[in-house]
Amino acid sequence: MRLGYFSMPLHPLGRTWAETLREDREAVILADSLGFHDAFIGEHLTDRHENITNSLLFLATLISDTRQIKLATGTTNLSQQHPVLVAANSAMFDHLSDGRFILGISPGALASDAEALGILAEDRNKMFAEAIDIITAVWEQEPPYAIDLPGNRFKVTTETTMDTDFGVGYLPKPLQQPRPEIVGTVVAPFSKGVIAMGKRDFHPLSANFLLPQWVATHWPNYVQGKEEAGQTADPADWRVARTVFVADDDSTAEAYGRADADSPYRFYYSQMFKKMRKLGRLELFKTRRDQPDDEVTLDGILDQLVITGTPESVTEQILALREEVGDFGELVYAGLDWADPRLARRSMELMAQKVMPDVNAALA
Repeated sequence: MRLGYFSMPLHPLGRTWAETLREDREAVILADSLGFHDAFIGEHLTDRHENITNSLLFLATLISDTRQIKLATGTTNLSQQHPVLVAANSAMFDHLSDGRFILGISPGALASDAEALGILAEDRNKMFAEAIDIITAVWEQEPPYAIDLPGNRFKVTTETTMDTDFGVGYLPKPLQQPRPEIVGTVVAPFSKGVIAMGKRDFHPLSANFLLPQWVATHWPNYVQGKEEAGQTADPADWRVARTVFVADDDSTAEAYGRADADSPYRFYYSQMFKKMRKLGRLELFKTRRDQPDDEVTLDGILDQLVITGTPESVTEQILALREEVGDFGELVYAGLDWADPRLARRSMELMAQKVMPDVNAALA
């Protein structure tokens, strides 16, 4: 089982933007030094708590300060920019990073982002599907392209202005061939989008704020998509994100990981609880789909979604998670605000140096 890193950085108000961006960079640099396989970084335009507006731009600052970790958008919100820009900029990033690029994709969930961009009334899921068709077509085809897919709003061609002598009219292709790995974040139980991922050989990343019983619903749909494409699903392609805090002792693990009022884990899930309640998506936190909303509590969410304890305890909890959801190829460690930098760093160290070796020894 590989170890990955994911952060939709969610910082409390009062910290400076430069400070939180510096901290988020330090977390990825630390992950690289500890041997994490990849780092997925989220983006939002209009959330005061989430400070990264463009994940690709943020990740570009890390290319020269990291050595082996793959740098992944987590995600690029495809409804928010023209797909030709995504295709071209991602291709350049792939070359800049010497092939250490993963394209993580989603429609873009934050309604205030959509309003600011004037697309609040648009079907952003449809825009997402249209965009990914264009991105992959640009990478697959040669100029002048003439990409005009049925029902797709994006038409791409350089036929009128292409000049082979001057070398214009050519869109860049990525270093990795036939294309970089494409990963889609999955946030809904029984997501049908996972079937489409399987058909197109995109890889699913199940969100860290989804109960394990709902995470388990993703794999059968991925298998279905693969079978419909005449292929066999490989568990190595499935990533499962979890919110984990590892400490040297149980009391620290419980306090910083759940109980204390200033715990970054409590802060993170209090924010997610408020957001999902406002969006009418509390089912993510429910143990059954008909559970009343008023039965969902913050303490209950923390108990179910935060894996915390000593390395031995966390190892046992991860193995139990695997028993519940099935085999998967990568555990993706969710990065939060470093309320206590010493404890945050120590948790990542213990996760990489103690927990994952023990998990893999048990699996072997």
